[in-house]
Parts: sequence; C-alpha cells; structure tokens
Amino acid sequence: MTQRQSWFEGWRLLAAFCLSLIVLSLWIASMRQFEVEGVRMVIRFTARSSLLLFCLAFSAAALARLWPNSWTRWQRRNRRYLGLSFAASHAIHAGAIVAFAEMDPAGFAETTSAASYIFGGIGYAVIIAMSATSFDRTAALLGPRAWRALHLAGGYYLWVQFMVSFGKRVPAMPLYAAFLIPLLAVMALRLIAMAASPARQTADAQ
Repeated sequence: MTQRQSWFEGWRLLAAFCLSLIVLSLWIASMRQFEVEGVRMVIRFTARSSLLLFCLAFSAAALARLWPNSWTRWQRRNRRYLGLSFAASHAIHAGAIVAFAEMDPAGFAETTSAASYIFGGIGYAVIIAMSATSFDRTAALLGPRAWRALHLAGGYYLWVQFMVSFGKRVPAMPLYAAFLIPLLAVMALRLIAMAASPARQTADAQ
C-alpha cells in the first residue's frame, strides 16, 4: 500500500487522472458515434468528475486537520495535483460544451442563458487563475497574501457554482440532490476545521 501510494502522487497522479478523463470521455462519446447525444453525455460525465475532484481538493486541508491518517495526509499532500486534475476535467467539459454548441446550436440555446455565460465565464476565469498560480514560481510572483485571497475566494465561488449548477436540476430530476451531499459535506468539514483551530484558519483552510 505504501509503495502504491508513493507512486500515485504529484505529476504522476495528475497524468493518470488526465489520461483517464480523456480516454473515458472519448469512449463515452463513441457510444453514440460522436454525435450530439454522445457529446452531451461527455458534458454530464465531466461535470460529475469535476465535482469529485473539486471536493477532494477543497476538503483536503480540513480532513487532514480533523482526521490525520495516511489517506488524508496523501490527500493534503496532493491537493495541488487534485486541483489541477479538476481543472483538466473542466477543460474537457468546456471542449464538450463548445462541440455541443457547434453541432446543435438550437439545442444549445435552449439549455443556456445569459446568466450561464456570465457566471460560467467567471468560473472558468477563476479556474484558470487558480491553476496558473498553483506552481511555486507563479505563487511566489503573486505573493502569499494575494495567493491566499485568490484561492480562498475562488474555491468558495466554485463551490457556489456547483451548488447552483446541480441544485437547479433538482426540481426536474430529484436524484440530482445526491450531488449536493458531497458539496454540503465538504463545506461542513471546512467550517468545523476552522472552528477547531481559528488561529490557523487563514493559512490552512485554502
């Protein structure tokens, strides 16, 4: 277990997630001969994979503080790469959305609104900014105070975006409420961890 864990870290972890996401997305699209329905299936798949990876990154510090063990220490140690994997998942998600818009403009128009362009665009800008500053050199250029502000505000903005994106589907598809559970859980974990050690909340809750 220790040997496997030590290998599945850092850039190897990121590469494994990226390759898996690409392969799975192509396989899902191929199930419908790469037509519109296949592309929409990829959109749904990457929305869910992004949710999982976001929750893993967003809860890493809180879990490591509340329940220190081999898993949570691994999660905390690889938070940067889980976050970059989330960004890769959402990049594929964006590519599938663009493909959907080109293949079925009428269907795309029915499923989008001005609000989705505005808030979704802000979300992608946040992801790009957080990804670009997830490296030692760019983080140093930004400075620790600005880095913390960006990643803290950005993380909470993305959390709200996920809540809205999945929550708005609940009235029509009640099973979508299941996707809100991990989001509520990670927020609860962060709040509990901050309450448990308020003196360190600014530094550790990123």
